Amino acid sequence: MFYREAGDFKTSYVDDNQTFPIKFDRYRYYVVVAVAFGIIPFLINDYWANALLLPFLIYAIAAIGLNILVGYCGQVSLGTGGFMAVGAYACYKLMTAFPDVSMFIHVILAGGITAIVGVLFGLPSLRIKGFYLAVATLAAQFFLVWLFNRVPWFYNYSASGQINAPERDVFGIIITGPNAPAWATYLFCLIFLAVSALIARNLTRGTTGRSWMAIRDMDIAAEIIGVNPLKAKLTAFAASSFFVGIAGALFFAVYLGAVEVGEVFGIQKSFLVLFMIIIGGLGSIFGSFAGAAFLVLLPVVLKVVGADWLGWPTDIVAHLQLVIVGALIVMFLILEPHGLAQLWRVAKEKLRLWPFPH
Repeated sequence: MFYREAGDFKTSYVDDNQTFPIKFDRYRYYVVVAVAFGIIPFLINDYWANALLLPFLIYAIAAIGLNILVGYCGQVSLGTGGFMAVGAYACYKLMTAFPDVSMFIHVILAGGITAIVGVLFGLPSLRIKGFYLAVATLAAQFFLVWLFNRVPWFYNYSASGQINAPERDVFGIIITGPNAPAWATYLFCLIFLAVSALIARNLTRGTTGRSWMAIRDMDIAAEIIGVNPLKAKLTAFAASSFFVGIAGALFFAVYLGAVEVGEVFGIQKSFLVLFMIIIGGLGSIFGSFAGAAFLVLLPVVLKVVGADWLGWPTDIVAHLQLVIVGALIVMFLILEPHGLAQLWRVAKEKLRLWPFPH
């Protein structure tokens, strides 16, 4: 009864085109932001940060980036893990070369470097698409992992081949390294997620986003009506790689602290982020959040229920997770291709019309 547009009128096109046109949605958004920034930092501990919150925040940024490319522009990519590795190694080189520069600048520059690499590997999309583009981006994944493993300059000639994040602070508060407090790392990642979601939302609602969706829906017709496929595809690769690079930099510097590229940024990482946007919903910023939350929360729930409560062996719980994720992917692709985001939209529509029939 309280979720209605009655009396919620607009007097300009700007008001009518805002992200949350219904007041209830805006108020709910403000509450979520207030809780995320004003309450959770005072309640967080190391377990909640490392097991749930930091992975969710970082994977959500990566999912937003991949969703721009796959969901909005229709360009299939299997190289997300490789582009996250570019962001991680770029951030490492910047942190060691310029220790006095702010960590915010390092992460943003790492995203910019990844965007340039993404554009280079996005050039084949001008000639190929679909399955062939997926294979090309998969080749980029393997090439980037091989490059970071084989060229000692990227890991500063370390004997182990591993990169370790040096301790850095922002405004006197330690952000990276083993001594970083949980609330500080959480807020650092949350700021990047909030800004990334805001930028991505505005990109997809504007002229650039409309050109991406035109290419996705029918590229030949889009070119006929004046959409430049070169510009649209390369900007999609650049924007996507920028967000994925930021996620990779945060994953290395803030979350893990030490990375060996083959183990952390392998092909499994690419598939994990792809599964997030499939389950969450292609072509939806909210779907990126939903998919990341689901796949980060699922292992924790299965461990608590299966291993701790029911006493199942940990290997059974791990295999059960794979079975559940695989079954959900097949189910969503068949029954609801737009994922959890579409289910959320349908639920809101039914709430708005309740108790009247649809």
